[in-house]
Amino acid sequence: MDVITWCKQTEGLWLCSSSHFPAFNQAGRSQLAATLTPEACLDAFEATRDCQQEEPTHKMRFSAFISILRSVGPVVIGISLGFTLSLLSVSWTEEACSLDGKEGEDVTVGQDGQLKGARKPNSISTINDVESEEDFEPRIVPYKQVQQSAPKKVFRAKYISTELGMRERLLVGVLTSKNTINTLGVAVNRTIGHHLDTVIFFTGMRNRKVPHGMFVISHGDERQIWNMFQNIKYILDHYINEYDWFYLVQDDAYTEADRIKALVDHLSIDRELYMGSPEEFIGGEMEGKYCYGGFGYLLSRTLLLRLQPFLENCRNDILSSRPDEWLGRCIIDYTNTNCVSESQGLQYHHYELGKNSDPTKEQSEPFKKALTVHPVSDPEQMYKLHRYFTEIELQKTYDEIAKLQAEIKNVSVVAFDGNRSSQWPVGINPPFEPKSRFEVLKWEYFTEEEIYSCIDGAPKCELQGIDRLDVADVIDVAMIELNKKYKPVLHLKKQQLINGYRRFDPVRGMEYTLDLQLEVVNQKGHSRSVTKRVHLVRPLSRIEIIPMPYVTEATRIHIIIPLTLQDRSYVDHFLEVFASNAFETSENAILTFLFIYDPVEAQQVNQNDIFASVKTQINTYERKYPAVKIPWISVKTETPSQIKFMDIISKKHPVDSLFFLANVNTNVNSEFLNRCRMNSINNWQVFFPIHFQDFNPDVAYHNQQHPATVDLIKDAGHFDRLSFDEACFYNSDYMATRTRMVADVQDNEEILETLDIFDMFLKYSGLHVFRAVEPSLHQQYSFQACNPRLSEDIYHRCVQSNLEGLGSRSQLAMLLFEQEQGNST
Repeated sequence: MDVITWCKQTEGLWLCSSSHFPAFNQAGRSQLAATLTPEACLDAFEATRDCQQEEPTHKMRFSAFISILRSVGPVVIGISLGFTLSLLSVSWTEEACSLDGKEGEDVTVGQDGQLKGARKPNSISTINDVESEEDFEPRIVPYKQVQQSAPKKVFRAKYISTELGMRERLLVGVLTSKNTINTLGVAVNRTIGHHLDTVIFFTGMRNRKVPHGMFVISHGDERQIWNMFQNIKYILDHYINEYDWFYLVQDDAYTEADRIKALVDHLSIDRELYMGSPEEFIGGEMEGKYCYGGFGYLLSRTLLLRLQPFLENCRNDILSSRPDEWLGRCIIDYTNTNCVSESQGLQYHHYELGKNSDPTKEQSEPFKKALTVHPVSDPEQMYKLHRYFTEIELQKTYDEIAKLQAEIKNVSVVAFDGNRSSQWPVGINPPFEPKSRFEVLKWEYFTEEEIYSCIDGAPKCELQGIDRLDVADVIDVAMIELNKKYKPVLHLKKQQLINGYRRFDPVRGMEYTLDLQLEVVNQKGHSRSVTKRVHLVRPLSRIEIIPMPYVTEATRIHIIIPLTLQDRSYVDHFLEVFASNAFETSENAILTFLFIYDPVEAQQVNQNDIFASVKTQINTYERKYPAVKIPWISVKTETPSQIKFMDIISKKHPVDSLFFLANVNTNVNSEFLNRCRMNSINNWQVFFPIHFQDFNPDVAYHNQQHPATVDLIKDAGHFDRLSFDEACFYNSDYMATRTRMVADVQDNEEILETLDIFDMFLKYSGLHVFRAVEPSLHQQYSFQACNPRLSEDIYHRCVQSNLEGLGSRSQLAMLLFEQEQGNST
């Protein structure tokens, strides 16, 4: 019979254990468990209910007990085991923490005799515990604040190239001496100094007079081996982390700088390379080859780093009479690197120059390929070599340009526009294309003697100075190119320039159109006169960054304000504006007034001081701003002159003072003062800003209310390019320029009255004169009193400035129109 023993629910399913269950008994009479749904389990139970046998009651109870025990038993066993383990751990802890010190021998005692650790909260107190608690005396433990260590300062390199480990490519060291540094040393510097980034001259004893513009390192000894050791040591100490290659050469060798740069640009920097002209050691006993110093040698950074730990050993152990041989033995002994003349398919070409030979007559192929030429006997021969190799490199450049132009022409044939897509000259930017009538570039007309576009507005003036040289050079180039094109069939000679035009194109350069009258001579000697039109372009060269000296915006400025009798009415407004822009912002500037008296006013200064009201205003502002002092200087003169005033002020200030010579009508602010600091460079540049001048308000705002503030618009004013009153310069530059004027002043003392400071710097200083519009330098309208005793140019500039400051052309035309209408009625 099949009897269901039990059924129960497990994880949402019913598990029925059966014995001889007919539905699942096909595999044999074995006990199995079938997972059924509740309905299937009940159906099976109903199907077999009639077949069940009655079992004894005690067996039924026993089976029920067993089923309950199976489910509850693991829980009971787990709880019992947990209690047992907890009791065992409590007994071990009590034994280890015994307070009488007898039962537990391993009790840990603190430095003050007290037991370490706290009593357990769940432990039972004993009599000894109570006594110990009664004897316990609390004590206050002072609080000690944990002092945090100062954060470690993170070092950041000044340049990102240093932080990223980027290095320059080549450093050149020239081995010279006290006797040759002013001759051959100077010649080497002039021929390679402007082609290479860093050139250092190593010498034993320093000459009293060091040539200007050369970086010279002196070791204080004339021993050649010692100097070579010091040279390598200096490079390792100062430049080993900044350069990848180091080139050492004597001053009696000419080096083609561009070729040595091209060589190191194609060499791998991770190789231990000792490259030059290999030579056998004297005597031939030592294996290997060293690089002969006369032709120079190239050392890699990797090689020098490997040599660095053994450099002292080389100095002490190696004996030699030649520095290049000593260095070669040191490198071979400790790095096992021989001198080579070829590496990675690149050759170190050199050429030995014969005695009394002329470089211009050398035509051999090894000479043309040479990186270095040795020996050079004198500076003149050095310059001849430099010219020869420069011409070779220049011709290579021309050939490359011609090749590229031919390729561009060939490619342009298949372009959409055909040959029109290649602009003339090939490779130069196409001409500027104007978008409106106002952008059309104008051409200047000229002949060989005159030009019809003058600076002063005259219709015609003489062609002179740099313009005359420019025209002559263009005509010569035109004739050379024409003869190059038509030779040998025709020979052309210039008869005259009929017409000449030129214009400056900002995208390509200066363009020329020449109509030349030429005499053409053929091979038979027959000649005739023809007219030929030629187009030429002088292209713009590539843009370069010019190094400028470092300047800072922290320099103090001394602002000089000259005052005459007519300027008194503007002082109140000037001080009000300056106080808000400088005094209240603690600007690093000192304001100085220069009171100018004529002889009559100076005699009455005690009875009637014309500047008494100004001095009262100065005292008022000094009381209002206690940290501010406004000095003033009084001078007496019949003819006010900027140079005479500055002579007095210059003597009262330090040499490194920065001056800003201004006008009382000028509104000075911090923005302009910072630009004054940046554009004035000591021993380099002076700054003459062009201020924005307001128009006469009666003209600009005729029959209108005058605005409180004036904006930079064309109807409100203009940049006064005829005014040179404002200037920023250093006292040292002024004093040096005045010194150069001494001879001319002795011959003509009136030059101090006829020149202004702008003309003085322009003619005598040799400094850069920086002239630019300054939108932050705003000046109110005022009529200037022009002094006829000044030079004619300065006087006319002053008169013209007054006229242009009245108003714009449209405003003046409107006033004239209204006046004409009023007269007609």
